[in-house]
Amino acid sequence: MPELPEMETYKSLLGSLIGGQKISDVEIGREKSINVPVERFIAQVSNQTIKTITRRAKYLIFQLQDDSCLLLHLMLGGWMFFGKEEDKPDRTIQVKLSFGEQHLYFIGLRLGYLHLLSPEEIKKEFEKLGLEVLDPDFTLDTFQQLMEKRKGMIKTTLINQEVLAGIGNAYSDEILWHAGIRPDKKINVLDEQQLTRVYQSIQFIFKKGIEQGGYMENPLYKGDNKTGGYQFYVYDQEGNACSRCHTPILKEEISNRKTFFCPNCQK
Repeated sequence: MPELPEMETYKSLLGSLIGGQKISDVEIGREKSINVPVERFIAQVSNQTIKTITRRAKYLIFQLQDDSCLLLHLMLGGWMFFGKEEDKPDRTIQVKLSFGEQHLYFIGLRLGYLHLLSPEEIKKEFEKLGLEVLDPDFTLDTFQQLMEKRKGMIKTTLINQEVLAGIGNAYSDEILWHAGIRPDKKINVLDEQQLTRVYQSIQFIFKKGIEQGGYMENPLYKGDNKTGGYQFYVYDQEGNACSRCHTPILKEEISNRKTFFCPNCQK
């Protein structure tokens, strides 16, 4: 599932590719990927200029010239491709936005969606989201205050979007490996030094993830050398040697989520 670094990469790349461009045509291949009747969606979105592309947590918001918005959540397996018809991937397309001869293809939206919403509806969608980890207000003191009220496992708390917005299953494993904390550790037994390490690891891993274009395996466009440069330390690395101590990485289920960690480094 794309997380904050992947969506931040999409945001910055799409801003230069389609920001200020007019949507010349719209095609809907899967009605369940949108939230209004197909005819209304096409009529309201066609011939609109994309004013801005912003991100909140794992969402992208395409603001249109009439101030309506397209809210994108890729969920599990969703991705995008931008290019000409002859360059598109050989995959089922759920939604296609055209910009003349170039098109933005939304792929793998079996659980994801592209919803047409008003600014007020967007605001309501985000009401329950917690503080974002890239927000200037996300300080060490703020993080420690948030954690002192929690009693669950550190991994499940990090991926709770109502506590912190933007961390998902993959990057939570990366953060906790970097901090040297077991993912099943209870928050109320972590001391101030350990919580400080977790906070610093959030900053380190997300900065690196964004700088390296996240972990998406599919390029956004032909010749894209930015997307997907991040290489996991532990996530999805079961059996591989830990890059820090060479102990084999383990996989366990925590709260029904596959979780990867080093049994030697994370104690």
